[in-house]
Amino acid sequence: MDFIMIETGWLSILPPVLAIVLALITKEVYSSLFIGIASGMLIYAFAGDGNVFSAAAMIFDMMSVKISDNSYMIIFLALLWAVVSLVSRSGGSQAYGRWAGSKLKSKRSAALATSLLGVLIFIDDGFNCLTVGTVMRPVTDRLRISREKLAYIIDATAAPVCIIAPVSSWAVAVASEVDEKNGFNIFLSTIPYNFYALMTILMVFIISFTGMDFGPMRKAEEEAKTGIPGEQTGSGQEDTRGHVIDLVLPVVVLIICAILGMAYVGGFFEGVSFSEAIGYNPTAGLSLGAFAGLICAGLLYLPRRLMKPKEFIECIVGGIGNIVPPMLILILSWSLGGVCRQLIGTGVFISGFLNGSDLPMGLLPFLIFVVAALMSFSMGTSWGTFGMLIPIITMICETEAAAGLLIPALGAVLAGSVYGDHCSPISDTTILASTGADCNHISHVETQLPYATLVAVVCAIGYLIAGFMKTPAAALIIEAVLLIGIIRVRGKGAL
Repeated sequence: MDFIMIETGWLSILPPVLAIVLALITKEVYSSLFIGIASGMLIYAFAGDGNVFSAAAMIFDMMSVKISDNSYMIIFLALLWAVVSLVSRSGGSQAYGRWAGSKLKSKRSAALATSLLGVLIFIDDGFNCLTVGTVMRPVTDRLRISREKLAYIIDATAAPVCIIAPVSSWAVAVASEVDEKNGFNIFLSTIPYNFYALMTILMVFIISFTGMDFGPMRKAEEEAKTGIPGEQTGSGQEDTRGHVIDLVLPVVVLIICAILGMAYVGGFFEGVSFSEAIGYNPTAGLSLGAFAGLICAGLLYLPRRLMKPKEFIECIVGGIGNIVPPMLILILSWSLGGVCRQLIGTGVFISGFLNGSDLPMGLLPFLIFVVAALMSFSMGTSWGTFGMLIPIITMICETEAAAGLLIPALGAVLAGSVYGDHCSPISDTTILASTGADCNHISHVETQLPYATLVAVVCAIGYLIAGFMKTPAAALIIEAVLLIGIIRVRGKGAL
């Protein structure tokens, strides 16, 4: 179905704000998102033909379109969770927990290992969230690292890593928005200016190494010392048939085949460059990888009789069933984003402030960072945000007054997009991070927000410096010093 956008002015920011405020107040995401969607459709109806009944029908039209647009993502998540369920049933996770328990003796080592694994899985943020959470959750539970802390580490090494990784679906998406011929080289040039991604990675390793938590996260860590709800504890009834390979091999096969799958779908074996191939349809390739992981699990478990064929199938069905609640949140958040972007012009309204700005051009990176953060937070999408802002920014930076600011400005829009997406309760990545950690979604948002916002404030200062100096070096040094100093002042060691 084709949707026609109507610019609705200030009313365009009401649906995302309403959904976010309701979610934070009621701690209930499903109804909050649906109310946000419904309010957006009503605004669209009254701004158009005034037919309220057509607005009600369009709610489900939008949902069906978003399900269709994200069909491969749904298939991938279903297959991945089937693999996760099989790995857990096989005893592989328990075996990995026993093995890691003998190697990782402290919270520090477990947190650092989780952070490093998150950095290493850089192909796709959703894949990162679910894989790292599944593999490391038994270990962090055993060492009394809170689920909130695990969710933060997962989230902080997902999108912030993908947005600066040259070989990722994100890199190709950004490059295609900037320039058809030189987009990839321009993307590489923005990496030093992507202050939020770089400082977030620095912060997650500082927090993991020192344990100097603050705010709601410190409270969550204190509560985790007495036990973590739902953790798997050792007992005389623990299944010891599984081995570490029962966890590692399906995951390794999944990762390798996902990369090969993305390359195959994108035409790499037909002459297309690797970077372009993996960005063509990454979720289709990821689905092939997840299916390969599923087959690997069957070949590994069934001949050894770790489970019977009937139990194997029941485990797959049960695993897919477990993804239904977070999938419903995803569908609702996709629909709300569609209403904002495609119907009532939320992004167009917010980005309009840039065109009317009469401020000194040195402030441009700072201003873009703030606007991108607000847009991404409101709509729950970083891709949608930089997709709207990059064309405007390139036009602004073509002027003589903004000469030399294209790369800092592009770095700022990418950084602001990731920050807003990182904090938004309706963001795909935020939802998947809480899902991967098996953490209450709102608890994850509340504990992560102070950490992400601290980094964002430090980065905003950096963009003020970089905008006038037109070089990232001094800004990065000052940001790192500020970040480390604030953590030392505010943080309290828990390790």
